[in-house]
This record gives sequence, structure tokens and C-alpha cells, in this order.
Amino acid sequence: MHSSSLQHVRQLVHQHLSDKPTLNVIDIGSFDVNGSYKPMFTRDGWTYTGVDLTAGPNVDVVLSSPYRLPFPSYSVDVIVSGQAFEHVEFFWLTWLEMVRVLKPGGLIFLLAPSRGPEHRYPQDCWRFYPDGYRALATYGDLEMVSVTTDWAEHPEPDSAPWGDTVGVFRQRSLSWTTRLRRRAMQRFRYLLLPGYRG
Repeated sequence: MHSSSLQHVRQLVHQHLSDKPTLNVIDIGSFDVNGSYKPMFTRDGWTYTGVDLTAGPNVDVVLSSPYRLPFPSYSVDVIVSGQAFEHVEFFWLTWLEMVRVLKPGGLIFLLAPSRGPEHRYPQDCWRFYPDGYRALATYGDLEMVSVTTDWAEHPEPDSAPWGDTVGVFRQRSLSWTTRLRRRAMQRFRYLLLPGYRG
């Protein structure tokens, strides 16, 4: 994780969460390779859960699939995910799972590279721009609160080759018919997963 990503999340927490006394936060792609977002969410009344596909430092929950999150629907206040989506083959399916578990009024902080060298872990599939994030907001029926992209190089040497697109998304209020429709669509999406076994 490069230092510019840590700076981005620090700013997002300060801007959007500093007045929140209680929060349930999950971090998708939390494995600590060279830095973690966890210290930014360590506060009385806040609960942080690190989620990844591999056991290791800063991983509290190990996923069996990147397309299934073991959390109840509409149960999470904040989802942060940084430098993970470029590695997910079908990121739109992971996105819909994130939308499913997010509470009405809850926020997603999504950071993914807009540029940078190939780094296969185990694959490196995607780069993202602001219009891509706006498309994700539309696809998940979320409010696009803000989106920016690092077009200029960062002054820190470890971050200079990299640029992030950083988005903040908010879950809208959901009617019971919207919740019912989403539940039916979720089941249908699982059936379309490659290698799905029920």
C-alpha cells in the first residue's frame, strides 16, 4: 500500500466520519502487506473488521469467495476497500455484495489505481477512472458523494508511479419493495457466477 492511499483514507475519515460516535467498519482487502487502514478506525465505539481471501496480518475474516461477504444485509456502517478491486476478476459482483451489506445512509470508501505497474496478486485486471465509479454508483443504485483521481504524480517516491481513483458512495433509503427486488436479483447473480455450485 503506497503512502498516498493512506493519506486519502485519513482525509476521508476526517471529512465524513469524525462526528460518528459508533461505527461498524469492514475493510475489504485488509491483508497488511506494507500498511493498513486499521489505525484510522481504532476509536472508542468503532468496530473494525479486516476481510481478505488469505489469512495473515490484519485479517479477521477469511473469505471463501471474493463474491460472498459473510455479513447480514444492511448491517455495516462503513466499507473501506483500497488496492483490492484491480485484483478481482468480476469486481462488479463484489461491488453488489458491498452494496447488499451496507446500511441505508452508510458509506463506501473505494480506492483503486488509475495507473501503476502490473502487480499480479494473483492477477491484476483493472484500472479505474471517475466515470467508472459513476457507473458503479448507478449500477448499485448508490449516491455518488464524491470522486477524484490522482492525475499528478505524488512527491513520495513509493507513490510516484501510482495514481488512485477515490470515491465516496452513500446507500440510499430503501423501501421494502427495493429490498425484496435486490434479494431476488442477488440470488440470480449467484447463479451466474463461474463455477457456482449452489
